[in-house]
Amino acid sequence: MPTPPNVIVILADQLRAFEVGCYGNPVARTPHLDRLAAGGVRFTTAVTNNPVCTPARSSLLTGQYGRTCTGELGNVSDDPPCPRRRRLVDHTLADCFRAAGYRTSLIGKWHIDPSPTVTGFDDALYPLTIHRYAQQTYIDQDENWRTVGPYSPDFEAEQACAYLAAPHAEPFFLFYNIPLPHNPIGAAELPAEFATLFGPDDVPLRPNVWRDGALVHDDQWFKIATIWDYFWRLWGPCWGASPRCGYPDRIGDQPGDRLPDDFTLRHLIALYYGAVAWVDSLVGRVLAALEASGQAENTLVVFLADHGDNLGSHHLFNKDCLYEESIRVPFILRAPGLAPAVRETQIAQLIDVAPTLLDLCGLPIPAAMQGRSLASVARGGCDALPDNRAFIETDALHFGRSTIGIRTPQALLGMTLAEDTRAIADPETWYFRLDDDPYQQHNLAGSPAHRAEIAPLQTELRAWHESTPWLTPGE
Repeated sequence: MPTPPNVIVILADQLRAFEVGCYGNPVARTPHLDRLAAGGVRFTTAVTNNPVCTPARSSLLTGQYGRTCTGELGNVSDDPPCPRRRRLVDHTLADCFRAAGYRTSLIGKWHIDPSPTVTGFDDALYPLTIHRYAQQTYIDQDENWRTVGPYSPDFEAEQACAYLAAPHAEPFFLFYNIPLPHNPIGAAELPAEFATLFGPDDVPLRPNVWRDGALVHDDQWFKIATIWDYFWRLWGPCWGASPRCGYPDRIGDQPGDRLPDDFTLRHLIALYYGAVAWVDSLVGRVLAALEASGQAENTLVVFLADHGDNLGSHHLFNKDCLYEESIRVPFILRAPGLAPAVRETQIAQLIDVAPTLLDLCGLPIPAAMQGRSLASVARGGCDALPDNRAFIETDALHFGRSTIGIRTPQALLGMTLAEDTRAIADPETWYFRLDDDPYQQHNLAGSPAHRAEIAPLQTELRAWHESTPWLTPGE
């Protein structure tokens, strides 16, 4: 019998596809990701099913929409995570691989409820939820706590490299999570070589960052993006955190918070590009360790991100909305026997990852998974599956109401949900023709000229919303 392939899923945090070289960015420094893509299958259009950490990561592991696997649309707050399996109650990717005789291991960010060791992972080394790169506290096997100095992403890469160098008596599934380029990406949190890699005049700006000829300037968001604990100072100590976490109890501005007088969106975007380059270097280290171990030829490697970052587009920051900057992610797959290719037609989504990997490894796909296997598309058996679309749901961060959307190869339709209910309040909040308007600068919602295009998408999105179940988490 052939040896089962090892599987490595590398998940970056808040990395939108537009700042990766193989996705067309001429300035980005991503040689390792570009090389991975050149030897594998790259999906041109990949989207998250919820552009925020917890539901996106939960969807990747379960193959289910966030509402179905977590019961809500936003982040969970428990730190450390709950040891009881009240969410992710159906089979996870780790459960499936462990049942097939794999050693299952997590290294890096988790930010999921419940804890990894009750959702199928044999080994787990993960940081506390709050992002901190110059220093970070880790939980090992849900019990042992330790704090490491600069820099935590380097520490995680070292652990992943050591894992790959160690002998393995059985095939392994490694879920390696890189916390970058999620903020904080200020100079104090990045190694100097990446903090200074790009200058404000080096990076291209997306057309939708301008409004009436001006770039957005938001001192509060600039500080959230660059100062490691500023977010928590605005909303109080980390919600749901155990006192054992030792999070700072400072509130509001502190001495030393002042940004340089000339700090603009260009400076922030330059730091983001530097953080992306750091991601690429970490991926390069892990891929080199895989090669050195002699296991590369029998290892399936996936690289993707949980969601993107608005980064000033539409004068918004962070994520959590139905704009391409929030929802578009890289998705690169390299597998034994898989010919290099670019798949331009298929809409790939996070809930497709688990069924695709199981299919490529010859393992059964649990009936509870709502995603589709893209194995046939990856192999070149077809250009796209018949149901070539993605459904997306978001929390209420930016617009005061949660939203749902349907993304097709040509368009995106969004609906607003009623406050405190799961009913649809506005069935036509957004409609963008992405083939003509890739930067979503012309909302065609309500346009009589586009009624024939909008109506079937409304019907399809409403049917999805009404038929997709919600989990009721236990206590």
